[in-house]
Amino acid sequence: MEHQRSHDRDQQKEFVEKLVKLNRTAKVVKGGRRFSFSALTVVGDQNGRVGYGFGKANDVTEAIKKSIDKAKRSLITLPLRHGTLPHEIAAKYKGSSVLLMPACSGTGIIAGGPVRAIMEAAGATDVMSKSLGSNTSINVVRATFKAVENLLDAGVVAKNRGKHLKDMWG
Repeated sequence: MEHQRSHDRDQQKEFVEKLVKLNRTAKVVKGGRRFSFSALTVVGDQNGRVGYGFGKANDVTEAIKKSIDKAKRSLITLPLRHGTLPHEIAAKYKGSSVLLMPACSGTGIIAGGPVRAIMEAAGATDVMSKSLGSNTSINVVRATFKAVENLLDAGVVAKNRGKHLKDMWG
């Protein structure tokens, strides 16, 4: 049992957890107001794997814990090349649109709050982005993940076409 606990602690250390948004909602009941909290977090290993989670609870710490657990279950891989994206991509989720662009080294992460959190957690070092439309955090995060899921990795594209990577890049 002790071995299992230490393994869980090691696994938690490898992930970077970022709180994107914490929201307090109030429900009016007979005795007054009852508060509830919702947390949106992004989790990543800074090596291309990243996930997001949304948790709700009557306590802040419980809401954050729930969202981190959900984020760890929804990890996807970001095909990074030299700390940046392989190509430009845009995606839309409900009212939010996100445009992600690769950048040359030394640029840094030029992005707004939710997109910046995702890129930092994934381990990207040079990315430019523009968030268009609605700036609702959860929708911006979902639009960013939709864009990331549609990114094409050069190695996979070459394999699908039956070519070597050198043939494609010259």
